[in-house]
Amino acid sequence: MEQIFILEDDESLGRGIAMALETPECRITLAQTLRQAERALQQPFSLLILDINLPDGSGIDLLRRLRAQGNPVPVILLTANDLELDEVTGLEAGADDYITKPFSLAVLRARVGAQLRRSGCAETGVFALGPFSFDFQRMEFRRSGIAVELSRTEQKLLRVLVENRGHAVPREVLVDRIWTDGASFVEENALSVTMKRLRNKLERDPAKPEYLKTVYGIGYAWAVKS
Repeated sequence: MEQIFILEDDESLGRGIAMALETPECRITLAQTLRQAERALQQPFSLLILDINLPDGSGIDLLRRLRAQGNPVPVILLTANDLELDEVTGLEAGADDYITKPFSLAVLRARVGAQLRRSGCAETGVFALGPFSFDFQRMEFRRSGIAVELSRTEQKLLRVLVENRGHAVPREVLVDRIWTDGASFVEENALSVTMKRLRNKLERDPAKPEYLKTVYGIGYAWAVKS
């Protein structure tokens, strides 16, 4: 079970972030002030999302105290200040990532997933989802016990989607995560072609996918079955 802590003085924004990140595998704790945060942080968390400008202080000051105590938890800073100096200050204080408001919740989810993977707090790479069994470490993939051969590109796409299951992942995020070899140009339809091949291998009826859904105007999602 992932434990994510959010320190955001804007109550409606904090609840929106919590709704975007909360899943059956991820529990969210919210706070609006440094005092509330210091009480909540007596327990361990997988990741912290800290607003910089707070009514009773600064999220950067809290971050500095945590790092001084040797706390290695991944931290993403949120701020309304679009200044390079603020970003540098936050990163030098020990932040792992930095997002300027306003921001896309889909991009925030992707950033959160990246930090959890890097910290070793995310999924182990083994997923049991309905009729599927995916072991990304051993590169073994099965549907209803039958082995399915996936290319490396198909594996990358599948992993991003299952790690963010239940949420739409934007096309630009998928392209950035899948084609990470530094290529300066990726064919416009490369992602669509990869998705088509993946559906052909995993879906019973690729024309009517149950799991690998298109979210029009955004990207793709792995549907969560009840």
